[in-house]
Amino acid sequence: MEATRLEAVLEQRPGYPYPEGGWAVVDVETTGLGRTDRIVSVGVYRLDPRGEVQDHWYTPVNPGRDPGPVWIHGLTSEHLADAPTFPEIAETLSEQLDGRVLVAHNALFDWSMISREYARMGGRAPVEQRLCTIVLARDLRLPLANHRLGTLAGHFGVIPRQAHHALDDARVLAEVFRPSLRLAADADLRLPLHTCVPLADLGDEEDGGGSGSSASGPRGGGWNSYRPARRRPACPYPNPGRWQPDQPLVQGMRVAISGDTATDREVLEDRVAEAGLHVATSVSSRTSLLVTNERGGWTTKARRAREVGTPVVDEAAFLHLLRSVAQQTPPTAAPTATPDPA
Repeated sequence: MEATRLEAVLEQRPGYPYPEGGWAVVDVETTGLGRTDRIVSVGVYRLDPRGEVQDHWYTPVNPGRDPGPVWIHGLTSEHLADAPTFPEIAETLSEQLDGRVLVAHNALFDWSMISREYARMGGRAPVEQRLCTIVLARDLRLPLANHRLGTLAGHFGVIPRQAHHALDDARVLAEVFRPSLRLAADADLRLPLHTCVPLADLGDEEDGGGSGSSASGPRGGGWNSYRPARRRPACPYPNPGRWQPDQPLVQGMRVAISGDTATDREVLEDRVAEAGLHVATSVSSRTSLLVTNERGGWTTKARRAREVGTPVVDEAAFLHLLRSVAQQTPPTAAPTATPDPA
């Protein structure tokens, strides 16, 4: 589709979600995947509302710790020794993002890492909305074997020059996003814009240097695929069923969480488990409750909740419910037979 087609869409449909401020296509490389990990480089391509490149910006970032998977992002401690810290680049990054929709491949990951860095400074990133190109590719029903960035690039004939370099990954994504944007306009597709909730609770961070997580990883899959696996003890209580409005939570209820939360996700999940609730990683007809700050969200869990009728509350309401969870008696194990005395 030609630019004139996009201009016609903008003129004829002022409500169509092309942001007036344009787009900020972002990639970050990190020391790892956990909530205590840090950013080691940022690349940004700024696009106008129609997806045309305006400029780009890149910087390495000194994380103040071991840089993590050097074999992936290529940034050693020596490379980063003289690089600016995040607080030193925050103002410039804010200028790159201000007034724009953040676009990234698995956008929740990039947004979460950026939001944490600002939260550590006591501030917040100037981002109100984001768009995930994985979700957009899925909604466009592109014939892809998977949703990795390299696969998406190959579909549109975009050639990566340096994988896992933040600026080149941002360039590749910008070149992929432009035709995707046009396909969406041509199909009259509602763009999957997601409201960003700034992180307000980092929990008790203990930055112990190197990360045990494996990588900034191939860009594909959901946020959970970027997080180090955490094994939690099995919930000892049976599932009492769905939560009912105006009723307390009951131990054993299966609680799923989707999208951004002001409380760090791992901290929030810890609180769920400590209350005797089951942390559900997906939504089904057996899920008691979905916690999300955007009821009409585009996440798989939010969509599934609407399909099966799972009750939904926002984070603030859920934190209030967590204050008084009704107790349940754990099932006792069946008594074992004791042999008769000889």
